[in-house]
Amino acid sequence: TRVVRNDDLTAAEAWALKPEAVLLSPGPCTPNEAGVCLSILDTAPLDMPIFGVCLGHQAMGQAFGGDVIRAKALMHGKTSPIEHDGRSVFSGLPSPFTATRYHSLAVRRDTLPDVLEVTAWTADGEIMGLAHRTRPIHGVQFHPESIATEHGHDLLANFLHLAGIKRTAMV
Repeated sequence: TRVVRNDDLTAAEAWALKPEAVLLSPGPCTPNEAGVCLSILDTAPLDMPIFGVCLGHQAMGQAFGGDVIRAKALMHGKTSPIEHDGRSVFSGLPSPFTATRYHSLAVRRDTLPDVLEVTAWTADGEIMGLAHRTRPIHGVQFHPESIATEHGHDLLANFLHLAGIKRTAMV
């Protein structure tokens, strides 16, 4: 496991590390200002498991052709019930569950390309989860790592399982 800042290396340097999977983590700004996140998504091997959280989720939406816009409301440190389709990273999780949100941007639903599908949402229809239809790429707008997110570790474990990475311990 290696953690690298999104502006500390190029996409080519990242791929030279031969990762088993990639996590595009949260951060400030927009996907356009998120270092190599868009380039990672543009150059990823077709079978590379990628999981985007918050800014990483927004980068996923934008990289495949969606628009990232101001969210309906600022959601910094607030919780919301998240409904989902029960598949992929949401397998085995109750719907809804409570998740913590820290964002002012969101992926615009009516601009989503056909290659992406909505996998989770709020009661007012804001996108909370995306998945690529043919590649192992998933994203969530909320923060599964937050202590206030229910079942966050299970969601992350589901991604590791989908990526074929053995879970030995998770703290």
